[in-house]
Amino acid sequence: MNYSIAFKTIVVKEIFRFIRIWPQTLLPPAITTALYFLIFGKLIGDRIGTISGASYMDYIVPGIILMSVISHSYANVVSSFYSTKFQRNIEELLVAPIPNWVILAGYVSGGITRGLLVGVVVALISLLFADIKVSDIGITLSIALLTATVFALAGFINAILAESFDDISIIPNFVLTPLSYLGGVFYSIDMLPGMWQTISMGNPILYMINAFRYGLIGVTDVDIQLTFVITCGFIIILTSFSLFLLHKGIGIKN
Repeated sequence: MNYSIAFKTIVVKEIFRFIRIWPQTLLPPAITTALYFLIFGKLIGDRIGTISGASYMDYIVPGIILMSVISHSYANVVSSFYSTKFQRNIEELLVAPIPNWVILAGYVSGGITRGLLVGVVVALISLLFADIKVSDIGITLSIALLTATVFALAGFINAILAESFDDISIIPNFVLTPLSYLGGVFYSIDMLPGMWQTISMGNPILYMINAFRYGLIGVTDVDIQLTFVITCGFIIILTSFSLFLLHKGIGIKN
């Protein structure tokens, strides 16, 4: 059976959902990014100098771009799928003759699209403050896509397990935001004491940000191949767990 129509319907619905409210989904990250670059890049960066041979402004650009991709790919899926549950629209999906993987792929694709679109907006804003010449376009695009996929899947799982609107804000506020800021967005882990370097290596976002930074400016603190292994591993695990939750009906059939 051809499930392409069902997949396209979900994806188009998801895209139009966040495009329709673009002042809430696309404009805020542009303003926030401009403030990051102005305060950290210009005012503070001039005093810091260079990191690993790159100016401080150029160094933080990749991290800020990927941080936006992470937060918005996650937020799109968790808010959209939980709203579907809350409004009881999930019943239409459950009775439709489409497999769980199509539902998952549709919502995740919508999250990936928003995450990457916000990433493009942030990247365009960064051109006003920094002169970035892409070092490796293949690594840049692949890491951005894989990272968006990981956090879109994580948002899907959060939406399934959430029992209230408060539950969908716990992970972004208390997990994603700290891990992102501690993931080397504004500093190199070489600047940390030995113990904190070791602790930082347990943060998966650190690997993604550094790989993305390598793709853009050719600077990294981690092994690029290891980053791809870790990121793909997360995708496999999160996809399997998402399909398991859908199959069991956990959080959606009560």
